[in-house]
Amino acid sequence: MDDRTIDLIFSGSLESLPPVSSKIVRIFTSSTFTDTTMERNTLMAQCYPKLKDYCREKHGLEFQVVDMRWGVRDEATDDHMTTELCMREIQNCQRLSMGPNFVVFLGQKYGYRPIPTYILSSELQMLRDELAAGGTDVTLLDTWYRKDANAVPPVSVLQPISSILINFNNKRVPKLQQHDQAVWWDTLAKMQKLLRKAAQSLANSGKIDKDIMHNYFMSVTEREVINGILNVKNTKNHCLAYVRYINNINLQNLKKASLFLDILNRSLDTEAAKLLANLRDERLTAKIEQSNYQRYTVEWIGREGLDTETHEEYLNHFITHFYKNITKLVDRAMRKEDSSAQGQIVTEILQHLHACNNSVEVFYGREESIQRIKDYMYNDCDKPLVLYGEGGCGKTSLLAMSAGLTSSEWFKGKKPICIVRFLGTTPDSSALTPALISICQQISYNYMISFEDIPDDLVPLTAHFKHLLVNATREQPLFVFLDSVDQLTGAQDANKVSWLPTRLPPNCKLIVSCAAEEDNAEVSTEYHLLRRMIDVPENFIEVTALGEELAMQVVRMWMKTAHRDLTNYQWRLVANAIGQCSLPIFVKLVFAEICRWRSYTKPQETHLASTVMDSIMMLFERIEKQHGRILVFHALAYITAAKSGLSESELEDLISLDDRVLDDVYQYHLPPVRRIPPLLWTRIRNDLPNYLSEREADGVSVMNWYHRQFRDAAKERYFKNMNMALYFHSSIADYYLGIWGGGNPKPFKYTEIQRHRFNLTDKEGSADRKVPVQPLVFYSKDGKVTRYNLRKFGELPYHFVRSRRFQDLYKNVLFNYQWLHAKLSSCPLQAVLSDFEDACMNIEDKEATRELMLVADALRLGGAILSVYPDMWPLS
Repeated sequence: MDDRTIDLIFSGSLESLPPVSSKIVRIFTSSTFTDTTMERNTLMAQCYPKLKDYCREKHGLEFQVVDMRWGVRDEATDDHMTTELCMREIQNCQRLSMGPNFVVFLGQKYGYRPIPTYILSSELQMLRDELAAGGTDVTLLDTWYRKDANAVPPVSVLQPISSILINFNNKRVPKLQQHDQAVWWDTLAKMQKLLRKAAQSLANSGKIDKDIMHNYFMSVTEREVINGILNVKNTKNHCLAYVRYINNINLQNLKKASLFLDILNRSLDTEAAKLLANLRDERLTAKIEQSNYQRYTVEWIGREGLDTETHEEYLNHFITHFYKNITKLVDRAMRKEDSSAQGQIVTEILQHLHACNNSVEVFYGREESIQRIKDYMYNDCDKPLVLYGEGGCGKTSLLAMSAGLTSSEWFKGKKPICIVRFLGTTPDSSALTPALISICQQISYNYMISFEDIPDDLVPLTAHFKHLLVNATREQPLFVFLDSVDQLTGAQDANKVSWLPTRLPPNCKLIVSCAAEEDNAEVSTEYHLLRRMIDVPENFIEVTALGEELAMQVVRMWMKTAHRDLTNYQWRLVANAIGQCSLPIFVKLVFAEICRWRSYTKPQETHLASTVMDSIMMLFERIEKQHGRILVFHALAYITAAKSGLSESELEDLISLDDRVLDDVYQYHLPPVRRIPPLLWTRIRNDLPNYLSEREADGVSVMNWYHRQFRDAAKERYFKNMNMALYFHSSIADYYLGIWGGGNPKPFKYTEIQRHRFNLTDKEGSADRKVPVQPLVFYSKDGKVTRYNLRKFGELPYHFVRSRRFQDLYKNVLFNYQWLHAKLSSCPLQAVLSDFEDACMNIEDKEATRELMLVADALRLGGAILSVYPDMWPLS
């Protein structure tokens, strides 16, 4: 990052922001399906766990693999969304991953060539007319594609298979299911033929170009390679390719050969072979770096052709090479990473600036409030300005828009310094002390003041912050925007806002937001305190619901941006719902729901709720129905139960340890590895856009609920039963304890259906769930401390308390010398003390509380020494 970019970030400019460094290695693995099963299963069992450990222990990075071919169930085929999800996941990997983000495995199979899920209706009409003109029956296309006039321009949508073949997913009656599945694959082949014939004919007569024609011939794998390698600028640091040839494939055994070659009508599919050769031998090799490309040739042996025993040497070489190449790319990326103190501050500021930009991009209306804020920025009032209102009323967006206008328009010709913090969205903005330190660092950088003068202790720190504001000048005015000041934790008394300055020096303005709800005194506490502190009524702007008219304008504008429209009947439903509630959070939920409506959606399926809570519940119910109730219930419950959110790897680990989920997911299958297929969570996450936020916690990128209302709704839905809350907290505690980590197999019971289907005599089994060990400290080979397990320190005590496992809490945490020493060595004293305080608030045993307070008091007394010399802990 160059100096100018760093200066712009510190000044709070939203101009061309670089992406935030993510602390994740996330690799999309692209391959055809049946011919690479051996390699992918071996990677999953032997290589990925090692890479996970390497990234975690050496660099403190999360390692994730997106293998969209593993664990694909019929439901995923049913709605034809897998290809689109693959493309979206490739983008996610490119956006998030440190270093490698795409690996392709190619053999001699071109692979599955689906027909498009969406076709422009005008294009489909041309294809249809072309076929009809030649006397071909087009009834099949008319049956399976329906025109959605809500898309702008109109699009024809391939219908879910089970909407026409109703037993396609009916696993309970295998005969009916087999019949409908056979009918579908036959129908698909016929439609492929029709569409390709028409596309070829139109291209030959120059009515469509070659790229449009190729859409009807292309395999999923080629589309992945185009997006993951061929259209990428820098393949050297991000992409790997493995190509494997098998000599002497036995074509006598067509059933086996068809796993490794494209077979059509009992012979080789020459069209597919030609398309593959062009992709694999010409376009791929011309694009990818030679050092990132590896080619193997192996022999076909015996009936199976390939297996782990006969091809052990090849597999070992492949796995070793894969491991070396991935670690090389990760190390290279980390060398470029700025891990200095300044780099960490830049990351913190960037997270807030990106959040600000995201709000500004979808902001609309509120001219009167914006004008009042602008007037405040220009007047000589020396008091802060407060935006207040109920949850979900749009305070955050209004504050973000004000910050955006301040940095770009209102103070042109000057060099305004804008400090923007969305409090509670990052670890360094969740508690008062780290939030204030990072704000002081940002102000100090801009006015060239040393960071060394910034105190750690809250009382002098607050005074230092107020003193720094005096540096604002007419040419370089200072504007501080703090969203959700009521969300901050760690103020020394119950008053969360007493630290705020009530008098501001010249050329300095402070805008804060907080919640205020008439019927909720607890939520409004800080608002009433601010009223007393800032005794200027005009410095309080109430952010109200949008009102029916503006809310409808906003929805219409968003729909236009999304290239969507509605039927008149559907627009009336929207108007009725918004007549009941026009809070921005509700409007967003309505918008997300109506984007899914097609012009042909049945009226009984176009229902909108009338409150925020009901809307969220409706969303949860739809996702549960679509992706399986138990899987969604447990996934969202784990996120809700976690103290500071969960990383995607942690969530996948937790679900992979949860046999209630796996028994449901694998009712009819025996998986090669007893873990959750990543695709299943990907599909759920895809249906929760913008409701889960990504932020950093304990040096890891975690997911958490973006709005308080979602957390409340999830608690209401998933923790209604106290036993369920205990179950999830206890499961998370076991995970961070590391009971099943590092290859320790966890027992499970086979389901009745599994035993019947696969003729199993055993009722029980056990399997390594491939989850990591959870030591307190990570050491290098020569015994030096490389880093501490901050995730364990942050989460384990919290879950012991909430699962009421107090004996485990005493033994492993509060009365455990190794734990206290490690946590004191890596966290502020307050973080250690807060574990004791949290326990005391939740334990009814008076004697136990007294003993806990004795240890906590000893820590407090020795605090000054222990924060510098944690080894002195036993002496204190």
